[in-house]
Amino acid sequence: MRPRAGAAGGRDPFPPRGDGQRLPPALPPAGAGRVSDSVAVVTGAGRGIGRAVALRLAADGHAVVAASRTAGDLETLAAVAKDAITPLTADVADGDTARRLLATATARGALTIWVNNAAVVEPRPFAELDPQSWDAVLDTNLRGVYLGCHAAFRAMSERGGGVIVNIASLSGVANVEKFPGLTAYNVSKAGVIALTEAVALEGRATGVRCVCLSPGAVDTEMLRRAAPHLRPTVTPEDVAELVAFLVSPAAAPLSGVNIPIFSNA
Repeated sequence: MRPRAGAAGGRDPFPPRGDGQRLPPALPPAGAGRVSDSVAVVTGAGRGIGRAVALRLAADGHAVVAASRTAGDLETLAAVAKDAITPLTADVADGDTARRLLATATARGALTIWVNNAAVVEPRPFAELDPQSWDAVLDTNLRGVYLGCHAAFRAMSERGGGVIVNIASLSGVANVEKFPGLTAYNVSKAGVIALTEAVALEGRATGVRCVCLSPGAVDTEMLRRAAPHLRPTVTPEDVAELVAFLVSPAAAPLSGVNIPIFSNA
């Protein structure tokens, strides 16, 4: 059964088109339907889960700062969302990116949401996993999340609260079946889950929640490259719905949790 967290009245907020693809909800005009001056940062927003999350949060009334390494993807996203989304071409592995994202977000309003979604995968047998490949994956998938968490945590703590959502993976969950060739990816995602718990623990005193989602197979371009044999039933929009719930007041008691998302792939 597909999750429908946050769907009003049981209606599907991402209705399918004639070709079976799903569209985001209609975005409000600039300034209309804003959730006060709430601003959300979403990394890895050019495609897949990040794109769906950025569109969903914008549709829910948040101003969104969307980051991606690919300028063309951001241009397409910004064209869909118009003034609701501010694009920023950036690499989360760069030590200056989190600062730039924070500055862009606070210029638009109050930072209340930060979604660390950017990730890379480089399938490689362990015997062929050289230090450079290891570092490339860990720099984006774990160090990039740490830098985002750190920037968001400090800013949110100063203003009295906020929500950090980290996107990990079932590949990082203990005692779940793993695929060969993904050692660096698996380790990076396990680190994200552990980081979430640590940040949530220290956020209790300042009102900062930190939660984690660990999707299994999701129908994204990255998965199709890494595992073309899989046919996942979970879509990026499904994950976006869960993110929308986790950042809502209804999820206020949740912090430090990791929520696995299983697919029938």
